[in-house]
Amino acid sequence: MDSKGNFKEIFESRFTWIEGFMRNVRRYGDQPAVFTPATGEKFSYAELNARVNRLANALLECGLHKGDVVMYLLHNSSEFVLCYIAPQKIGAINCPVNYYMSSGEIALNIDDSRPRVFVYESSMQEKVATALKLCSWRPDIVLVTGNEHPAPEGHVGLEKFLKGRSEAEPAVGWTLNIYDECTRLYTSGTTSRPKGVPLYSVNEVLSAHDVIMHFPLTHGDRTMNMTPWFHRGGIHSGGPCPTLYAGGEVIVMKEFNAGLTLQYTRDYGINFLIGVPAVLSLLCRVQEDTGADLSSLKGIVTMGAPLDRENCIRFMKVLTPRIFNGYGTTETFWNTFLRPEDLPEHAGSCGRACTDDDVRVVRIHPDRLAGPDELVRKDGKETGEIIISSPTKSGMHYFGNDELSRMRFKDGFFYTGDIGTWDKDSYVTIVTRKDDMIVSAGENIYPAQVESVLLEHPDVAEACVVGLPDKLREQVTVAYVVPKDDKLTVKDLIQFVNGHQMLAAYKRPRYYRICDKLPHTATGKLQRAVVREQAVIDFASGLLHR
Repeated sequence: MDSKGNFKEIFESRFTWIEGFMRNVRRYGDQPAVFTPATGEKFSYAELNARVNRLANALLECGLHKGDVVMYLLHNSSEFVLCYIAPQKIGAINCPVNYYMSSGEIALNIDDSRPRVFVYESSMQEKVATALKLCSWRPDIVLVTGNEHPAPEGHVGLEKFLKGRSEAEPAVGWTLNIYDECTRLYTSGTTSRPKGVPLYSVNEVLSAHDVIMHFPLTHGDRTMNMTPWFHRGGIHSGGPCPTLYAGGEVIVMKEFNAGLTLQYTRDYGINFLIGVPAVLSLLCRVQEDTGADLSSLKGIVTMGAPLDRENCIRFMKVLTPRIFNGYGTTETFWNTFLRPEDLPEHAGSCGRACTDDDVRVVRIHPDRLAGPDELVRKDGKETGEIIISSPTKSGMHYFGNDELSRMRFKDGFFYTGDIGTWDKDSYVTIVTRKDDMIVSAGENIYPAQVESVLLEHPDVAEACVVGLPDKLREQVTVAYVVPKDDKLTVKDLIQFVNGHQMLAAYKRPRYYRICDKLPHTATGKLQRAVVREQAVIDFASGLLHR
């Protein structure tokens, strides 16, 4: 083999995420990897690897092969870390899913990815039981973590499944390389069809590298991502992916609690906290009362929503002067970044492109996507669509959906659907969202999906769902409904939506208004922007009901 061929073979087989983890097992074996303060559970790198190997060997013994899917519905936990790493040991695909989803939505994800193994928490037993009845695909193995409820017939407790399994490195009969899909995430869609985002091992590695150089993150740093890890920003921004690749320690918080966050930071010397602006606002409120010692912090990273100047200054004063803000998508991770030296001057913007990314603002055409070179003026005024080239962190397509892939990926760029401006220094600012997506507490909500559920009610003639500004959640969902007759009440709508299996709780409208008609253009197109403005007026006038 010539030298070039030797380099290619070694690079492609050893530059995987799992190889990076194993390097840390070898050099930092007795150092802490995962710590859950709520339970006192701790794992060193060697202990974590032994547990990972038990699951990996168990999966092999059950017949799993390269490319098989392990889907899991778990809160932030050591079990989540286990399910993230073990499939990568054998070339399988780890697939975390949103535990806020309804049973029907979970069933759609199961049918889309057809997992061989499905793992869930016992507290979610009822939801999962319904999902498994609704889906057509049947996982070979269903595992349960926790002990809140006894495992149903046919489901196996995780600890029982691991008992007696070998802690030796698993031996596989196939080669692992950087182009293997190792992670699959799901992002909200404009319809009920799931959007699977495949990530290859090299994407995991370079997502970790991106965090390592932008925080920067190094060996021994303690991170705590306060958001759910099933998000791209959860698993990849200070979550298990970069922290365990860098040789740091993941501090686990099952669900966000402001008081505990400050306590853990003080008691355990956390170096990086990660969360959406709404979470940081809650931290500020508690910190102003408690004055916890946060001197261990090297920075707080926020994402999921623009960081306005007023809040930025408050966070810098109350929490830490080292605030970072990232913008991106599930498909591409974060792609623009605001560093402490950018703030508060550039607060409100998304920052400039990350080191390995190319972010542009291009013209909008009614009948086609603009080419990557059809740029709007860099004057901070002319609006266009924000597009992202991030080949290091993106699989550049959707799983099993070539049509949607062609609609959103073009010439090496991802077309975000976000409308924004940029200035002479390439700072990008979001103005609105092309698809009218609502962002509530870091969760993406597409009005079309909520409207389709409302329209299933036999007494609903028309529906329009918009976002209403909210200090705590960024936005909350408001539904305007035109009834077919006078019998329909808000109580009827609430009961119908709350009982619907295809709509997660966080997507349900927080407010309703029953109205005689909705505004339309001369061609019959719904004027959603008009409804959005009306919602602000109606809320102030007390005309929205819940």
